[in-house]
Amino acid sequence: MTLTITMMGSAGDGVALLADGTRRHIPRALPSETLSDDGRLTVESPERVDPPCPHFPLCGACALQHWATAPQTEWKRGRIEHALRAAGFGDAAPVLAHVSPPASRRRADLSVIRQPDGSLVIGFHGPAGVLAIPDCRVLRPEIMALLPRLAAALRPLQALRMRSDAAINLLDSGPDVLLRLDGKLTPADIARLADFARSEGLKRIATREGVAAQISPVRHGFQGGEVAPPPGAFLQATAQGEAAIVAAVLAALPARLPRSALIADLFAGLGTLSFPLSARARVLAFEGDPAIVAALDAGARAAGGRVTAARRDLIRQPLLPAELAKCAVVVLDPPYAGAAEQIDQIARSPRPAIVYVSCNPVALERDARVLRQAGYTLGPAAVIDQFLWSPHVEAVVGFAPPKA
Repeated sequence: MTLTITMMGSAGDGVALLADGTRRHIPRALPSETLSDDGRLTVESPERVDPPCPHFPLCGACALQHWATAPQTEWKRGRIEHALRAAGFGDAAPVLAHVSPPASRRRADLSVIRQPDGSLVIGFHGPAGVLAIPDCRVLRPEIMALLPRLAAALRPLQALRMRSDAAINLLDSGPDVLLRLDGKLTPADIARLADFARSEGLKRIATREGVAAQISPVRHGFQGGEVAPPPGAFLQATAQGEAAIVAAVLAALPARLPRSALIADLFAGLGTLSFPLSARARVLAFEGDPAIVAALDAGARAAGGRVTAARRDLIRQPLLPAELAKCAVVVLDPPYAGAAEQIDQIARSPRPAIVYVSCNPVALERDARVLRQAGYTLGPAAVIDQFLWSPHVEAVVGFAPPKA
C-alpha cells in the first residue's frame, strides 16, 4: 500500500488518509510525499531540505528542520487563518509578521543526567533519551557557551544524584540559572555554586529550595520598564519575537484611546506588554504568581506608576462584567490552554475591545468563537513565528466590540 501525505498534523507530522477515511500520522513526512506501507520514502517533496543540525532528529527538540522555511512558515500562518475562519471569521487573512532567526532562543529547559561513571550529560530529551547538543542551532551562543562549564560545576554536587533539570533564562543582566535537583544541597554544594557564579560572572543561581548563590541583583528590561525576575520566570522565547508581539499588540489597539483610559492586561507576567501599553493608557496588570506580581509591582513603581499590578488567578477567578465595565481594552496573553473562563465573562460584559495573544491555535479557535457569537468583529491578525523549526506558533489578534 502506498501512502500519500495530503496535509500536516498539528505536531508537525505528515498525515495520510487511508481508504477507510482514517488518518495515519507519519513523523518527518512532508506534503505531496509518498511512502510505502513500511515507511520508506518513495516520492520526495521538493520542499524537503537538508537539516542544518547534525543531531536532527535524535535530539527531539526540533521537529521541522527538514522542511524549507517558506512553506513551513506559510503552514504556520495557515494554522492561525484556519482557527479564525473555523471560529466564524470567514474573511480572516492573518499576516506573517516575524520569523525569529537561528541562535536566538534565550531560554532553555535542559535535563541533567549523571552517568554510571559519574560524568554528567546536559541536553534535550530525544527518542533514545537525553542527548547533549554541543552546537545547538536554536539557542543563543551565551547559553551554549555556559553548558560545558555548568556540567563541570554540577558534577561534584551531592544534591545531584541521578536526574535533575536546569532552566536558563538569558536576562539583560546575563544567564540566570534555576536548578531542579533530586537531592538536598549541602553546605559544600552551596559553596561550589557560589564559586561557580563568581567565576562565570553569573548574578544568581537558584534551586527549588531557594537562592543558592546571589552575587548581585538580576535585572531585565521591557519597553518602558525594568524588573528583577524571580528564578525561572517566563520570558518570550526570543527578544525579536517579543518585539514583534509588542508591536502587533500596540497596532491592534483602538485608534482613539485617551491616555486616561484603562487597559486590563490579563496574565501579565513580568509586564512584557504592561509597560509598553502604559505609553497609550493606564494599565491594570493581573497575574497569579505572587513572586512575579511582586517583581512587576516594584518595576511599575520605579517606572512612574502608569502600571498597577494585582494578584489574581484568572482561571479560578476571572474578571467579572462589572469589573470589565471600567476597561476600554482587555489585552490577554493566556497560557497554552487559553482563557475560556475569562472569555465567557467578557462575552457577558459591556464588551471592551480585545487584543488576544495566543500560542495555541486550538484554544484561539475556541475562544474566538465565543467572541464571534457575542458580536465581535475581527481586527488585525499577526502571526509571529519565534519557535524556530517547531510546529508551535504565536498570534496576536484584535477583536472590535459590537457597535452600540
